[in-house]
Amino acid sequence: MHDAVAVEAPKRKLPVVAAARASAPTLAEVSLVMASALLLILSFPNFELWPLAWIGLVPFLLVTARPLKAGRALLLGWLWGAVFFYGTCWWLTYPMIHYAHISAWLAYPLLVVPISLVALFPALFSLFLSRLVARFGLGAIFAAPLLWVSCEWARYEVTGQLWNALGYSQAFHPLLIQPARWGGVYAISFLLLTINVAIAFIVLRRSAAAVILSLALLILTALALAGAFGQAITKPVLSKATSTLVIAVQPYVPMEGSDDPAAMERLLNRHLELSLQGLHNQSADAFANRLVIWPESPMNFSYSRDPHLRDVITNFARSNHTFVLLNSLEPAPNEGGYNSAVMINEEGRIVAQYDKIRLMPFGEYVPLPHWLPGASSVRGIVGDFTPGRSYTLMPLGAFRAGVFICIEAAHPGVARAFTGAGAEVLINISNDGYLGPTPVMRQHLANAIFRAVENNRLLLRVTNNGISAYIDPSGKVMEETSGFEATVRAWPVRQNTEARTFYTAHGDLLAYACALITLGLISATFMTRRKRFRNSVSEARP
Repeated sequence: MHDAVAVEAPKRKLPVVAAARASAPTLAEVSLVMASALLLILSFPNFELWPLAWIGLVPFLLVTARPLKAGRALLLGWLWGAVFFYGTCWWLTYPMIHYAHISAWLAYPLLVVPISLVALFPALFSLFLSRLVARFGLGAIFAAPLLWVSCEWARYEVTGQLWNALGYSQAFHPLLIQPARWGGVYAISFLLLTINVAIAFIVLRRSAAAVILSLALLILTALALAGAFGQAITKPVLSKATSTLVIAVQPYVPMEGSDDPAAMERLLNRHLELSLQGLHNQSADAFANRLVIWPESPMNFSYSRDPHLRDVITNFARSNHTFVLLNSLEPAPNEGGYNSAVMINEEGRIVAQYDKIRLMPFGEYVPLPHWLPGASSVRGIVGDFTPGRSYTLMPLGAFRAGVFICIEAAHPGVARAFTGAGAEVLINISNDGYLGPTPVMRQHLANAIFRAVENNRLLLRVTNNGISAYIDPSGKVMEETSGFEATVRAWPVRQNTEARTFYTAHGDLLAYACALITLGLISATFMTRRKRFRNSVSEARP
């Protein structure tokens, strides 16, 4: 009898482990995705190597524009988003470290949490693109601009933030951002993706037909840029009325210690001194009206509640025959408070008040339900402003101004609503000081530039600590200030009576169209899959 030989059965891999290994990207894929994200980081402030945005997504597309397991596609897209958003928004740790006194060793890892959530939108882009290519072939890569804009729009709708959308990388180059008057910042993101796709298609297909098709896309993009720029260089229709003199005060109020009464008085005097300096350097006879603008700041001015402040500003306005626009904490129902912009006329009376509508989460309100444990404590630290409800225009002589506050510059709908209501000039009062000397200053300015172009309106940006600037309707930035210094600018402003842009009239129509087409394309992949399944069942029947 032969001895029985025991043969060990091969170990079966657990389904979960097998799926995880199938979804794990290779080192080459990870390297390309991270390189792509780094190139895009360099295209934004403060690096501002803006040409990189026109080629920076090519490595990412080379990886994702092919059939991939769903988990693998999602992971690669998420990795791109995590690297990109962390690299461009690391400054969010500044207030944690300097004001909440959280250790840097903890603050930087904590930032991974919100970054991980926002990175889900590039992950969806990667998943959708891979799925389309798997179903329809490499030609589906040309749907990438539609997918990207759809995901940017979805990010804004879900999170309320469109910060560092791809198009913002081109903000400081007026020639390249004029299509925003048609489709907002989404239009520039669309064109950037188009060029990246054209290059990626040549690399992947490597044929004469691919080169011809990609060159056609490059030419169409150039024509779109040239056509929009040609429309932009048409001079806006200006009223013959005498212009208004605007004095923009950048007082540089420090973020801490400004609530001390003695410090408050010194800082108030600084506002007045800078205002007088700007007024006295200009001839009053040349202007029908004069307006002094004070920015948003941490001083918590309250014109309605503070008799001393009211007396000081009233005397200043009367003696200098000037309007004053300032940020003020104004009373709201139920003992609440509005973050407001108030216009004081030459007699010292409030003639208009705009209450900030789009508040900053965890900066001006806490997006937590009242019943949640600890929510009231957080509100006590952060504050809890009441959002405004209407887009109130500020009367200024012959024309009207739309004034929006701080982060509202990052909400395209705010400037558009003001322009649609009849604003002939846009004013953004802001305070970025709590985020320190970081890239946020130029990134925030990039948002304001797009609001000017989208609506073809002059935009005056007046900040506490910089960057204050005069932005013309084509997006050209002039008279910008340095950061963290007290200074003043004098800007003559004339009435702009030009008709509304397509974007002002129709808003994010491009984004809606992209989202609708994307939905149809993704739905088609499921329909194709179902059809194949039915055919296979039919063939299997005897």
